[in-house]
Amino acid sequence: MAGDVLSQNEIDALLSAISTGEMDADELKKEEQQKKVKVYDFKRALRFSKDQIRSLTRMHDNFARLLTTFFSAQLRTFVDISVVSADQLPYEEFIRSIPNMTVLNVFEVPPLSGHVLMEINPNVAYAVMERLLGGGGTGTSHTGSLTEIETKLMSNIFERAFENYREAWINLVDIEPMMTKFEVNPQFLQMVSPNETVVVISLETTIGRTSGMINICIPHVVLEPVISQLSAHYWMQSPDKKEQQPEEIEHLQKRVESAAVPLVAEMGHSDITIEEFLSLSVGDVIELDSRIDTPLLIKVGEVPKFTAQPGKLNKKMAVQIIDTIKGEEEGDE
Repeated sequence: MAGDVLSQNEIDALLSAISTGEMDADELKKEEQQKKVKVYDFKRALRFSKDQIRSLTRMHDNFARLLTTFFSAQLRTFVDISVVSADQLPYEEFIRSIPNMTVLNVFEVPPLSGHVLMEINPNVAYAVMERLLGGGGTGTSHTGSLTEIETKLMSNIFERAFENYREAWINLVDIEPMMTKFEVNPQFLQMVSPNETVVVISLETTIGRTSGMINICIPHVVLEPVISQLSAHYWMQSPDKKEQQPEEIEHLQKRVESAAVPLVAEMGHSDITIEEFLSLSVGDVIELDSRIDTPLLIKVGEVPKFTAQPGKLNKKMAVQIIDTIKGEEEGDE
């Protein structure tokens, strides 16, 4: 705690003040012994620790990167999205802080209960719509209700954007985001009670030359089942101590099984000079260092794993596995 350490000059000044009577040592001691009272507002209950807020911020940093990639591909213009703040506050206070006419998308996130709200500033929403319609994306919003075409365009693009939310949450819980409501007036939207604590993640968004905010509002009821998993202790504990759920193991197994790996069948090798290589033409024959009756070497990701014999299957070149090579490590030939 370097900030609590006094320099030599400060120590000398303090001793000088006490010796001259400018400061009373007894009064300083009394002030230290007095109980310090911290004001607590029961209307603004803090139900999340700083550690849990930091975990949510890290998750939404990943979500911001995914959104940047998605909108860049869809709108074909410069897009930059980053997390600027994460706060917990009453739901009523959040609703009062957003514009009267804005774009509100309400999502269910099963298996978690409750709803998550995605609020998009009108400047950002109209910039997105203009780009989709071939415009420059200036983001000039107009007052009044949206037309059916505008509503359909906006709800579709933001519903597809929110699909990236699943990827951001995958290490915590596998959710299935589904849009349930599209609204433009926050006064008509009542997800939870006014005093319910919510976490609001604010994303600063730049699309072309237009800037604005995207706010993700997550009520406490949504996070309650996984709130213990938001602590740093949960993420830092060793894998053998961290209990894995059966669905997590199954999901990991499916991801590994679907991973693509390169498979190479080597018929043999040959060394030729650059001059010989440059003079090759159609019909030339290259002599390999293996016999025709020698099994082929099958490599998986550059690692020898099998031996096989060549053949044909449905008029296509193929190989038939003969045996498995055991004990081979990557890089060993």
